[in-house]
Amino acid sequence: MNKEQRSGELFMLAFAFSEGWFPIFTILALQYITPVYVYSFTLMFAAMSFMTLVVLRKKTREFMLWKAYKDLLLSSLFISIMFACIYIGLSYTTAGNMAVLIFLQVFFSFLYFNLLGSEKFAGIHLLGAILMATGAVIILLPDEFIFNVGDLLILVAAAIAPIANLYQKRARNQVSSETILAFRSIIALPVLLLLAILIEPIPKWHEIISALPYIAVSGLLLMGLSKMFWVEAIHRIAITKASAMAALIPVFTLLFAYLTLNEVPENSQIAGVLPVLLGGYLITRNK
Repeated sequence: MNKEQRSGELFMLAFAFSEGWFPIFTILALQYITPVYVYSFTLMFAAMSFMTLVVLRKKTREFMLWKAYKDLLLSSLFISIMFACIYIGLSYTTAGNMAVLIFLQVFFSFLYFNLLGSEKFAGIHLLGAILMATGAVIILLPDEFIFNVGDLLILVAAAIAPIANLYQKRARNQVSSETILAFRSIIALPVLLLLAILIEPIPKWHEIISALPYIAVSGLLLMGLSKMFWVEAIHRIAITKASAMAALIPVFTLLFAYLTLNEVPENSQIAGVLPVLLGGYLITRNK
């Protein structure tokens, strides 16, 4: 395995670790304010961090690279729709349902890029992906899975994710990851704020203050640093492989929920960790 592949896998591990906090912080913030406002305020923090990186790394000239605009605009559009579906969906469903359904992006990635596309996927890697998907379902599938409008929105997000990642991957071949994420945040923010004002009640000041710590962490780390890890990962490895490695996210989520919320994992959830780890080992091996 070459150095580029290995670094892509390390970026994915870093992404999975930080993204494992996403359901926890999002649901905590949703206790105080409505979903589109949570998404908008989170994006404000993310935009500030990305623009700071763009300036510090002297990447501002990349905003003038007009040939990259098609991929930048399309990735911004699909990512914004995807996250809007996730945030609104989380106000109607559970974190467990969300994690199960969003992980179906592995299936959609394999459908779009392998079965219908041209990305090569070795047999041992396919076996690893199947094991990771199986483990994730064992970990997260609740005893009673009741499908509702929130679940439908999360499923739509899972179907959109591989398309968004494709355009992010193309954009990354032309500009840096911080430029992609800064561009996306700046483009999406005014649209989301307008949408929030039109369809949701304006949150009270004390509600914003209560939600602020969770929103700040989400914006700076979950939509900030972790998304840079993701863009760098799919720049180096196949989208299908990266999506399969995302099965590590629910493992981290279970661990963090136990450490911070005293939520003890069920036996079935503990049993699901083994295929995830074994699949992760296989998917990172040479052919």
